Amino acid sequence: MFANFRQYLLGWGTTQSPPPDELDLFRSGLLTPQFNGVVRLRSVAAAGQAVAVAREALTGVPWWWWVGPDSPAATAGELRRHGGVQLALLPVMVRSQEGPAAPVDVEHVPGLAVEEVGDGDRLVELVRTYRTSMGIGRSLEAGLVRLESRREDHSDIVRLAAVLDGRVVGTTVVIAAYGVAGVFLVHVAEEHRRRGIGAALTAAALRCGRLRGMRTAALVASPAGEPLYRRFGFTTSGEYRLFGFPA
Repeated sequence: MFANFRQYLLGWGTTQSPPPDELDLFRSGLLTPQFNGVVRLRSVAAAGQAVAVAREALTGVPWWWWVGPDSPAATAGELRRHGGVQLALLPVMVRSQEGPAAPVDVEHVPGLAVEEVGDGDRLVELVRTYRTSMGIGRSLEAGLVRLESRREDHSDIVRLAAVLDGRVVGTTVVIAAYGVAGVFLVHVAEEHRRRGIGAALTAAALRCGRLRGMRTAALVASPAGEPLYRRFGFTTSGEYRLFGFPA
């Protein structure tokens, strides 16, 4: 499961010079922290050196350090000791793919279609929808589209768009790898929220994972999304602690 998450984050880019073996680090170059950072510290024995290496490798871009159960238990404490500040605590949620793709109370949204997205104009619309929902500025849109189209793990990725009246109003991305359907970027345009579109996207992502033979589905939930995922049978199995380092 955490290998799936690492693949997703590391797919945004690597540094010019590889970090030491203790770090899994990614750098897209975009000026937003969601797409630059560290996703795992393998050993805390040289935590101070690892923090210094990360700071140097990520100079010039905002970034986060993700601390999950695949990092040593003492990692969070070591990051604090070297200047890290915890920003958020995000639940990691999982569910078996043996159950139904959606609970019985998920409502049908009239006129809504969930479509797979390749390149071209639909990819631009998909990126525009999730970057707006995430509060990422318009100036980064072209860079995000370029990164999406150049990911090296494209054979594992399925991008889904919720389309209403010919417009993309919601997004999600599925990474099918390591036996897990990792569900990412579930976003709905603000003016279309609370209409069942997020539920439709989640159900479509689960079906996609099942069609690709993934036995488990997993995601990192936001506070707003967690109640929805519990309706789908997701349960909390761990957590990510998100750290920042003041400049």
